[in-house]
Amino acid sequence: MKKVAFFCIPAHGHTNPMLPVAAELVKRGNTVRFYSFSEFEKKISKTGAEFISCDAYLPELSEQERSGLKKVSATEMTVQDIRITLRMDSFLDEEFTAFRPDVVFTDSVCFWGKLNAWKHHVPMVVSTSTFAFNQLSSQYMKNTPKEMADLILGLPRVSKELKKLEPYGYHVKGALSLIQSDNQTDSVVYTSRKFQPCAESFSDHYAFVGPSVFSKTVPDKTKERPLVYISLGTVINDRPDFYTKCIKALKDLDADVIISCGHATDREALGTLPDNIQVYPCVDQLNILSRADAFITHCGMNSVSESLYMAAPMVLYPQTNEQKAVAGRVTEIGAGTLLNDDSAGGIRAAVQEILDSPAYRKAAEACSADFRSCTGAAGAAEFIENAPHTSDGTDVIAELNQKNGRFQFLYWAVVIAAVNLTGFFVSWKYVWLPGIAAGILSGPIGDAVQKRNYAAILRRIRNKAA
Repeated sequence: MKKVAFFCIPAHGHTNPMLPVAAELVKRGNTVRFYSFSEFEKKISKTGAEFISCDAYLPELSEQERSGLKKVSATEMTVQDIRITLRMDSFLDEEFTAFRPDVVFTDSVCFWGKLNAWKHHVPMVVSTSTFAFNQLSSQYMKNTPKEMADLILGLPRVSKELKKLEPYGYHVKGALSLIQSDNQTDSVVYTSRKFQPCAESFSDHYAFVGPSVFSKTVPDKTKERPLVYISLGTVINDRPDFYTKCIKALKDLDADVIISCGHATDREALGTLPDNIQVYPCVDQLNILSRADAFITHCGMNSVSESLYMAAPMVLYPQTNEQKAVAGRVTEIGAGTLLNDDSAGGIRAAVQEILDSPAYRKAAEACSADFRSCTGAAGAAEFIENAPHTSDGTDVIAELNQKNGRFQFLYWAVVIAAVNLTGFFVSWKYVWLPGIAAGILSGPIGDAVQKRNYAAILRRIRNKAA
């Protein structure tokens, strides 16, 4: 039997998938200590794991910092994770010495879990609550100009905070090394290989176990009229304006509507509700999704996974780049439609489209069958128990990077030659033209070459397996 230390950030979407895994490990006779926050104590204790409170190590935040976190600023989240790690250093040194875990199971963006696993030389398994993202699958994430500005302008601040880790024995090359997926790190991903974008680029260090849920409920859509469910998750859900538009859009629809608005929204501010619409601060989401015929969602990975697990097609309303990546994958498999127009008319049209088209329902049902065939929490527990793992297969990303490197060398060699030829045979006044053109074209040409190389590597692997 193993001693397993769980670590997670204070977020429902990251904590919830870890809970069935903790329960399964305890059931199998392992000892689990779950380092988390009081908001999640009851949930964690129900799994049989020992809850260890970390609330005392959360820093006091300024209004500007709170605003950044509410806006899901990557810079602000990174800075605060580093600061929490430093505040927890002595505490976790003592915990690792006393508990002596055999393995650490940590959320992918929980820096204090990752850094202490490395510092104390304990095998680590990463809990990935979204898709696994590498240089291929990350193309599904489209950063807005505002998000790109946040990342670029925040680099000096992040670098300054990272330097503070070094004296405490935390050796970090950069923020990217703390959050990126790589083919050498054992990772549990709560989706199937079919739903994971670019799944074949991930090594055997990845266990795609399917949605991590407690429910044994199966979808049952038999009822007198359709059910529409609306939720924007647990983080950016204070949107009375959106809920009001949903109420206006669906009040005359021949369907029942349930809205989960969170605790931040004043239920009374939504006014008198039509007979077919009910609003609650929170609900048993899996139970409702098992009966729902359409789900208006912010596209958090947990919500989308639960929706597909319960064969409920979706109206997709993503708010962040990660959510946009999830929404993009849902549209690819045909189980949802994007809400490009969030007016009352646009909301009604999108819901009607889902309800009227059997194709969305069939795609969601197919994904539900795929998810239910995965190993689930039992598979995740077994993977953690047997960590660290080895991989004998081809490291697709490493091979791809070699090919990309050779292409970049040749590409820029040709560019330099073109610049010199322009200078010698035309005029040195115009040498900037091929340079500018090469810079503009390097991105799309590089992506096209990478795509071609990836396809060639996969063909070779498949032919070898056949």
